[in-house]
Amino acid sequence: MATQDVNMEDARGTAHRKLPQEVNILLVLVGIAIVFEILGWVFQGQSFLANIDRLKIMILQVSVVGIIAVGVTQVIISGGIDLSSGSVVGAVAMVSMSFAQSAEYARAVYPALTDMPVIVPILIGLACGAVAGFINGWLIAYTKIPPFIATLGMMVAARGFAKWYTKGQPISFPTESYAMLGRGMTPVYIFIAVAVIFHIAMKYTRYGKFTYAIGANPQAARVSGINVERHIIKLYMVAAMLAALAGIVVAARGQTAQAGMGLMYELDAIAMAVIGGTSLAGGRGSIIGTSIGMVIFGVIISGFTFLRLDAYYQEMIKGVIIVAAVVVDTYRQKKRIKK
Repeated sequence: MATQDVNMEDARGTAHRKLPQEVNILLVLVGIAIVFEILGWVFQGQSFLANIDRLKIMILQVSVVGIIAVGVTQVIISGGIDLSSGSVVGAVAMVSMSFAQSAEYARAVYPALTDMPVIVPILIGLACGAVAGFINGWLIAYTKIPPFIATLGMMVAARGFAKWYTKGQPISFPTESYAMLGRGMTPVYIFIAVAVIFHIAMKYTRYGKFTYAIGANPQAARVSGINVERHIIKLYMVAAMLAALAGIVVAARGQTAQAGMGLMYELDAIAMAVIGGTSLAGGRGSIIGTSIGMVIFGVIISGFTFLRLDAYYQEMIKGVIIVAAVVVDTYRQKKRIKK
């Protein structure tokens, strides 16, 4: 009888066991998609989900910001924040495009000029991102400036650099190999590759374990032997290099670079991470959750456009959604503390 009672208690415990957070977020995505499908038939007389081209465009639109969100997620899990991502996108877009510009348009002045291999502008762009990330990380780790202030300063400085670099003039006409980085579904494939790599890194390597440990309790992480300062610099460098990669892709996709590129991308990336279950208090979140949050974000924006909702209404509702996600996260944190 005692054994039977224990088995019954185990069964009840299993029955009441919570679903993984990613499953809950996925259910939210399904619910939102169903709502837009119903509204589509009611107000537009057509299906929202059946249009494959619309869904492709939606995924393409959010995939570039999704690359940024993967890096931002890691920073938030560590207990930090990065507001400089969008400005890094603009600065790197200008720098990388200047090295990727087709020599055909400059041969009238420099007859011997040839196109640079595509790897050159990519590496230069990533190096610029690494420098920006190192500055962010060093300031936060060693001067103890709050991440909000340090990355806000970089946001302003990087945007100013983007404008100074070509005196505000756009740069166009990239080489064919560089333009290929933004064609078709290539940005989506790049996002998938980035998401898979960092999902594995966060879940199965010391890099991920250190990140979660620092976000949960930086002092305990330091006592356990983790070089917290060095790891923080790594995190901000990774985040800035992923923002740089997004800048390279967005410039290739539009085949032009302008200083204003990436405006507000940092807030969209943070929103994707928070909607995907990443806690602004640190120590909790996942790349899978952020990826689902990215799709939720894309479905909402695409759904509003499908229903022909005015752009300013879309912005207001987007703000409400971000605040609601933060409120839910705060509620979860309080509930966890009480337990």
